[in-house]
Amino acid sequence: MVAVELEQPVRTAAALLEWSRAVVDPPLRAAVASLPDSTAHLVEYHFGWRDAAGAPAREYGGKAVRPLLTLLAARAAGAEASGPGGGEAASIEAAVPAAVAVELVHNFSLVHDDIMDGDRTRRHRATLWTVHGAGPAILAGDAMLALAYQTIAPDVRAAAVLGAAVQRLIDGQLADLAFERRGDVTPAGCLAMAEAKTGALLAAATELGALAGGASPAARARLARFGSLAGLAFQFADDLLGIWGDPAVTGKPVRSDLRSGKKSLPVVAALSSGEPAATRLAELYAGGSGLAGADAARAADLIEECGARAWCQARADALLDEALRELASVEAPASAEQELGAVARLLARRSH
Repeated sequence: MVAVELEQPVRTAAALLEWSRAVVDPPLRAAVASLPDSTAHLVEYHFGWRDAAGAPAREYGGKAVRPLLTLLAARAAGAEASGPGGGEAASIEAAVPAAVAVELVHNFSLVHDDIMDGDRTRRHRATLWTVHGAGPAILAGDAMLALAYQTIAPDVRAAAVLGAAVQRLIDGQLADLAFERRGDVTPAGCLAMAEAKTGALLAAATELGALAGGASPAARARLARFGSLAGLAFQFADDLLGIWGDPAVTGKPVRSDLRSGKKSLPVVAALSSGEPAATRLAELYAGGSGLAGADAARAADLIEECGARAWCQARADALLDEALRELASVEAPASAEQELGAVARLLARRSH
């Protein structure tokens, strides 16, 4: 297990992400290496550790935000005094299995999402299913989910938290898929879908950290709420990137969500706005099979004309403010609160 040293009282978001990767990457790689060879090479490709031919690759594609939230939540919950013999390093190490499990669940969902959405690129490279086939990719995702539970298996409470989050994530994903075939999706319904699909796992990430840090029930609930709100803010930002993100930065095709016909938050907000442009947008979406280049570009303009782009950014900012207020109520060490706040801001105002 990697020893954790916190030399700086408060670190930037970039430094925190680098630290999280350094802490989580070795045990994550070790966990994946424990899989059968037939599965391990598929998972290693998805993570960017191997290329399409199976040769080792240097780059790890993920940002490890969710594991970072787990580690920082443990510290916010009192990890500085809860490790064996005192000392923060031992305490943070207690949260590492949960951090690894959260990252595995997140990537299980990404592999399955790519198949369901027909996405051919992720993190600037071909998605797993386009290289090795949909069937093997589905099984690789299943393997990551099972491995996540193996990672935290001795901790019954942690397994229950993670299991509940996965059930909510799946429920949210089912709703997301159903929205593509429905014409009556409301902003409230879309928000509930996002709370389940995205907010649930980030809430679990912070709650698992709180458990590892020995948090009181009240602090555990507040940290989970903070994670949920930050996750919802992230989803608003992510949906904006799905339409207006730069492919060179996001690693996905331009207007990817519109091309796949997703009823994302900006789309639903625009369709429900009552603006004249909403009628024209509804006509474009009437086919129900996604939009081609010119139609996707027109749809993006109509969504912005309805005011939905500005509304989504304002909602992301409001959710961030609410998340930070929830975090302040935890009465965590000042540096832990500031670092968690920095990660929440990164999620709500992300560019990739």
